[in-house]
Amino acid sequence: MGETKFGSLLVELGLVSEAQLEEASERSASSISDALLALGHVTRPQLKQALDTVTSPARPRLGEVLVELEHITPERLSEVLKLQSEEQRPLGELLVEQGDLTYEQVFEGLKVQSSPTPSRTRVLLVYDSAIMCTTLTRGLTDLGYDVVSSDDPVRALAELANVKPDLVITELEMPILDGAELCRRIKRSSQDLPVIILTGNEHSAALAGLQAGADDYLRKYTTMKELAARIEGILRRTTATSRMHKLFARYTSDAVVDQLLQAGDFVLSGEKLEVTVLFADVRNFTQFADTHDPERVVKTLNDILSRLADAVLAQGGTIDKFLGDGLMAVFGAPTKSDDHARRGLAAAHGIQHAMDARNRDCNPDDILEVGVAINTGLVVAGSVGNERRTEYTCIGDPVNVASRLCALAEPGEILVGVGTVECFDDPRHFEERLPVFLKGKAQPVPVFRAIRKASRASTNDMRTPNERLG
Repeated sequence: MGETKFGSLLVELGLVSEAQLEEASERSASSISDALLALGHVTRPQLKQALDTVTSPARPRLGEVLVELEHITPERLSEVLKLQSEEQRPLGELLVEQGDLTYEQVFEGLKVQSSPTPSRTRVLLVYDSAIMCTTLTRGLTDLGYDVVSSDDPVRALAELANVKPDLVITELEMPILDGAELCRRIKRSSQDLPVIILTGNEHSAALAGLQAGADDYLRKYTTMKELAARIEGILRRTTATSRMHKLFARYTSDAVVDQLLQAGDFVLSGEKLEVTVLFADVRNFTQFADTHDPERVVKTLNDILSRLADAVLAQGGTIDKFLGDGLMAVFGAPTKSDDHARRGLAAAHGIQHAMDARNRDCNPDDILEVGVAINTGLVVAGSVGNERRTEYTCIGDPVNVASRLCALAEPGEILVGVGTVECFDDPRHFEERLPVFLKGKAQPVPVFRAIRKASRASTNDMRTPNERLG
């Protein structure tokens, strides 16, 4: 491939700008690649990526890949492409500079763009008619799918782990093990694996398949074009669900994520609801950081925050945000629950027990303590921000009180707001302290200390919101 065409390819891939290519051409007309390397405009791995592209099928443009990865919207991409045409700079560089993406996201796009031809979607086809199996397999293969077919549903189920399909298509009416039961068993072992049922014209039969957990159904002898459209639609939904699972899994427990995605009983757009808020803060960490090397400081902080987060997630809480050497968590949102106060108190005890365990195992010089506070009340919960950056959070007076109580908590202590205490019938969990003046409050605020030995609050000694109101 000529140097001129190769240089144009580098520009098309977004690795260099037209201006950088022109600069390299002026420096060396015989070897633009070497000139670009010498000028620092590209790296050898990037050149290898471009060379691999030459011998591979046509690749999507970097912008298209980033849109597909949902790192940027098509509208915003169009705006940045206009800017790129004006400034003649690499697309990835502009996206980072404009604050749209991180370098990690750009590199992810480049990796996807330059990777070998993506593996085809693998479909497991289960049909007890060998003729129909052959016909559908040929049609799906022609459409670009990797098809593994079986006319025995029992054998297909046994080989599911080895086949590792992206989607299962099964006939509904089969002897021994019908499609509905096959779907039911598949969903038991792999809830996220989508299943399409092929059935006759009977609506009740199709309904049976959906009740078994099927993601969609089609009548037999549908066109291959419609079947392909249904497959792609389901795979898009599955991908979106997977991304949502990964997103929420960073902040809350797997059990809560499953509830969010399956039941849908959660709020993101903004709603007033009662929650329990928890703040935890490492005491004297600034002093620790000043007297230790940076690597040790970061390692210690990550270890502590991991322990704190685990204690929250173990009780089904949601990490609202990390606050330097502490965190804020919420119980009762985005998944609503009547026992959020119990969970919040249990998480607070879990944090202190986790710190006790850590301090028993570490050097005396590394011993650190955490102050914790919890409070319960009505807040506004939802996603705030703009299209570039959004975060889920809770806003309201109970949050402010919990934050300020945390600042007053002694090392190893758990301070509790009156809102949380009122959720419990048994007073043995707490001991009352003198009221305190908090910023923004004209009158002193009641405050309680959680008794450390009460590490497990029973649900039997709690009143639900309706009972408290009644």
